[in-house]
Amino acid sequence: MASFNRVMLLGNLTRDPQLKFLPSQTPVAEFGLAMNRKFRTQQGEDREEVTFVDCSAFGRQAEVINQYCQKGKQIFIEGRLKLDTWDDKQGGGKRSKLSVVVENFTLLGGRDGPGGGGGGGQGGGGGGYQGGQGGYQGGGQQGGGYDSGGYEDPGYESGPPQRAPANRPAPQQRGPVAQAPMQRPQQAPAPVAEPPFSDEQHFEKDDIPF
Repeated sequence: MASFNRVMLLGNLTRDPQLKFLPSQTPVAEFGLAMNRKFRTQQGEDREEVTFVDCSAFGRQAEVINQYCQKGKQIFIEGRLKLDTWDDKQGGGKRSKLSVVVENFTLLGGRDGPGGGGGGGQGGGGGGYQGGQGGYQGGGQQGGGYDSGGYEDPGYESGPPQRAPANRPAPQQRGPVAQAPMQRPQQAPAPVAEPPFSDEQHFEKDDIPF
């Protein structure tokens, strides 16, 4: 039957990380994490409980956590549970405890201050890191302020996309408008001149006044 071992925690460091080295010279950062849980009892009282967990990070992750984390720093981690056992030299017998091996983490808050907004998602911009023991994938230098490990953000063209100008039909040229010829005002017909009086004009005898 298949099993699944995965934890996700969001809390604050209870102490500064301690950087150690394995015999293979692999760096290991050990730190404590505290998570608060607020709830209300059946009697209506508000309560808060705190859970403390020991965490370990390896490789490049250990170096980054040791460099940029301190007591009170807020961090989000993903990892797996590990059962640690050892011999109790003082009381005798064997003792054991559960701890978390960090596989991915995201630094939250400012570069130096604990808490607050910011950070980034895993594999994206901000303080996100991925990887198992001895390996990681950087998430950029924004927010966390540490070396990205060669991660290159995808390029984006600045500014909104330019629209191609629409093809507009060329304005039609109109030919010269033909003007109607101007008509000259009609002249009044010249008066017909009466023929001058002549001796040959015939008069009746009665028309002569004398």
